[in-house]
Amino acid sequence: MDWTSLEWLEAASYIITIVGLPFAIVVFLYEQRRERQNEEEEIYQRLSDEYAEFLKTVLQHADLGLMSDAIDEKPLTHEQQERRAVLFELLISIFERAYLLVYEENMKRQTQRMWMSWEDYMRYWCRRQDFRKLLPGLIEGEDPDFGAHISRIAAEEAAHAPRRTT
Repeated sequence: MDWTSLEWLEAASYIITIVGLPFAIVVFLYEQRRERQNEEEEIYQRLSDEYAEFLKTVLQHADLGLMSDAIDEKPLTHEQQERRAVLFELLISIFERAYLLVYEENMKRQTQRMWMSWEDYMRYWCRRQDFRKLLPGLIEGEDPDFGAHISRIAAEEAAHAPRRTT
């Protein structure tokens, strides 16, 4: 049987429909997933950059002893207490943004890896007695779920004191 050009084109269109359409769907889904992952990584990178800027600011205010493990014997002046409170407010703002943008109840492996580094940062700061003392005021008006989350972390770290008591 001789096929006309029209019959060849019709057969080709069936083959394209049978093979090409599922392939196109798979490629589309793969690209969507990759794009979502890139967006998550970009969010994480922006948050990490913010935290790095925060640490630079902490370094500029080294007289507050925020990166020190040792208990500072001398009390902070009123001006130092204000600067420390502002820095802690900045920190809570970064943590809340990370919580809202990264944290999920049922995280995928990659998201969980990104979140765990934020949880480590939160735990580091929650080990500080001065941070824990100011925490209730710092989370006032913040997202309630975030407030509960960081308060739980602070309670856990307080239970493990005196690992770091400053």
